[in-house]
Amino acid sequence: MSQTFRQPEILDIARRDGKVTVEGLAAHFGVTLQTIRRDLSDLAEAGRLERVHGGAVLPSGVANIGYEERRALNQGAKTAIARACAAEVPDSISLFLGIGTSTEAVARELLGHRSLLVVTNNMNVANILAANPDCDVIVTGGSLRRSDGGLVGPLAMGTIRQFKFDLAVIGCSGLDRDGDLLDYDIQEVGVSQTILRQARRTFLVADHSKLSRGAPARIASLADLECLFTDRPLPEILVRACKSWQTRVVVAPQPSAD
Repeated sequence: MSQTFRQPEILDIARRDGKVTVEGLAAHFGVTLQTIRRDLSDLAEAGRLERVHGGAVLPSGVANIGYEERRALNQGAKTAIARACAAEVPDSISLFLGIGTSTEAVARELLGHRSLLVVTNNMNVANILAANPDCDVIVTGGSLRRSDGGLVGPLAMGTIRQFKFDLAVIGCSGLDRDGDLLDYDIQEVGVSQTILRQARRTFLVADHSKLSRGAPARIASLADLECLFTDRPLPEILVRACKSWQTRVVVAPQPSAD
């Protein structure tokens, strides 16, 4: 396979898994380690990947990847995470669902729930839950972020402050090894922090790729949450930290390969 065909597939694998290794790619493509190193160097020079020891990761940067690309990323994992999360959402509660493709997956898994009051700053979540006649939906208002249907800014935060939610489900753009939740948009960070203050319980839904992505703004710590729903075991350093914080970690069953 030529470089022209290898490099787009390398990027696809990096987006799916969050990182790539030289040895893994060499075995996958049946080429030498040196050939893969050249590919990764080319992609790093083009700003598509960041080189790390033994491979490469998606670039941290200061801007999130596109919404449609995020929606397609790790779809099976997001569905498994959403099902595990929705299974712990009781009927007859007040619930906040935040911005993100993972929270949208949770919304789809709530279509059979009953007597929910859902407040959201995510236009996509509102449209999904409109199909559940036993769910009252309140949209916060705010400045529309056209890239993904998110509502942010002072109006969104002001609406959120009028509620005290039984449960909030949020996402993040990155999760570092200190257990900090990260994001790219400082306005969204402000909204997320307001949600945390107004919720009695908070769940985070985040697939494994978030552990390989950096972002410049801090939302909160896993120590501030009740539970993280993800699709792969966490690094041991985070496992120990979550135990000390009494933050539960639920690793969702992997989707079938059939």
